[in-house]
Amino acid sequence: MKKFYGLIIAVIVLTVLLFVTGTIYTVREDQQVILTQFGKPVGEPVSDAGLHFKLPFVQKVNVLEKRVLAWDGQSSQMPTRDKTYIQVDTFARWEISDPLAYFQKLRDERSALSRLDDILGSETRNAVAKNDLIEVVRSTKDRVPDTAGLQDDELVDFEPIVTGRREIEQKVFETARAKLADFGINLLDLRFKRINYNSEVAPQIYQRMISERQQIAERFRSEGAGEAARIKGKMEREVKKIESESYAKVQSILGEADAESTRIYAEAFGGTSEREDFYEFVKTLEAYDKILDENTTMILSTESELFRLLKGKGGE
Repeated sequence: MKKFYGLIIAVIVLTVLLFVTGTIYTVREDQQVILTQFGKPVGEPVSDAGLHFKLPFVQKVNVLEKRVLAWDGQSSQMPTRDKTYIQVDTFARWEISDPLAYFQKLRDERSALSRLDDILGSETRNAVAKNDLIEVVRSTKDRVPDTAGLQDDELVDFEPIVTGRREIEQKVFETARAKLADFGINLLDLRFKRINYNSEVAPQIYQRMISERQQIAERFRSEGAGEAARIKGKMEREVKKIESESYAKVQSILGEADAESTRIYAEAFGGTSEREDFYEFVKTLEAYDKILDENTTMILSTESELFRLLKGKGGE
């Protein structure tokens, strides 16, 4: 009889324990709960931390995250508007903003990540396809090359940035966020983590970059050669100008010296007529001394002044 009563008490205790454990559940600070009854949600989502009650056996506790969650997309190959294939790797941060809608449409985090793959991947591909490569790789559209110290004719024509990577990311974020809101997901942020050239087209891209740099280098060399020719021409003109001015100055000094010499000769020998005759005589002797030597043969008239002088010098 005692064994029978003991068995009854044990059953009662076990029933109470099962009733209590099936009635009470705990919600942590980083969790929120959806109660379902026969698979259908009942009541409002529970987001307050602590102990809560439910109907035992017929209601089930479905735990959802309240924290910010990460989405790390697969690196995907996609073309830009200028037909360049690139590998784009993206990541995002999201949270469950509407637990009831999230649970009804997605149920769990695995389904949510799959839907994020579809929406974010598709929007990223669309955005990249609408822009050229330079727009995707440049961080902002406001970046400009450093032209400090360059003249206007030395500047290189860089392709302008109309959109920029940051604005492309923002467009993808806004479009995807509106679509994900229907699933109870609040998209917090989206970024392009890495952008690489496709391995098949990378050599062509690098070769094009090399060609562009070579063209710029050739332009600088050409401009440098032109500037060198201009400087050399200017230098030659300056040299010729200096030589011409120097020659004119030398001739002016020589003329002044001859005039001064004539004046001194004239003062030394009295009257004007005598001075002029003496000066003419001296200059004539100087000319003869320069043009005549021992090997000179001349045919002169007997009326020639030179003949008279030579005859007087050498005898009759």
